[in-house]
Amino acid sequence: MADLVDEPVEYPLVESERVLEGRVWDIRRDTFELGGRQIVREYMAHTGAVGVLALDADDRALLIKQYRHPVRTRDWEIPAGLLDVEGEDPLATAQRELAEEADLEASEWAVLADFATSPGGSNEVIRVYLARDLRATDEVFAREDEEADMQLRWVSLDECVDAVLGRSIHNAPLSIAVLAAQAARARGWQTLGAPDAPWPSRSRAGEPSAPR
Repeated sequence: MADLVDEPVEYPLVESERVLEGRVWDIRRDTFELGGRQIVREYMAHTGAVGVLALDADDRALLIKQYRHPVRTRDWEIPAGLLDVEGEDPLATAQRELAEEADLEASEWAVLADFATSPGGSNEVIRVYLARDLRATDEVFAREDEEADMQLRWVSLDECVDAVLGRSIHNAPLSIAVLAAQAARARGWQTLGAPDAPWPSRSRAGEPSAPR
C-alpha cells in the first residue's frame, strides 16, 4: 500500500493578480490550466504562522484566552504568531511568541504538527511546536490591543482533549496541537520532528501558487 502523503502539484499559471492589499494579508486571483480548461480561483495570500504547545512536567498545557473579532469570541488558544519578520527562522518566531505571549522560555523544542488551515481558500500553513522544560523569562513583556486583557491558564493535556472532543473549544491550532500531543505521547513521543525539520509546504505570502 502506498504511503499516505500529500502530493505537491504546480499547474500552468496563466495569470496572477493581487485584488486586495490588506493590512496583514492580501487576496490574490489566479488563473491556471487544469484538464484543458482555465480555472479562476481567489484565495488569501498568507504569511503563514507558528504555534507553541508548551507542556510542563505534569503534562499541563499553557493556554491563552483572547478576543478574536472575526468570530466575535474570546477563545482559548495556544501561543502563536505570524511569520511576518523577514528572514526570521520559524523556530525563532515560535520562541519569540512564547516569550512575548506567555513570558516563558523552553530548553526542549520539537515539531508536533504541520497543517493547512483552509486549503480551498488560503495558502496559510501553520507549524506547531512542542516546547518542554519550561522556565520564566527574565523580562515580562507588555501586551496591547487584543492581548492587553489576555488570560493565561495551565490545563492538563487530557482536559484539553476532552474540551476539543466535547466541542466546547474551537480554535484549530489548539485542537490539532492537543490531539497530536495526546497521540504522540501514547507512542512514546516517537513521532516528533526535529525543531529544524524541513518545511516544504510553508506559506509564502504574495507569491503566486497553485491551490493545494
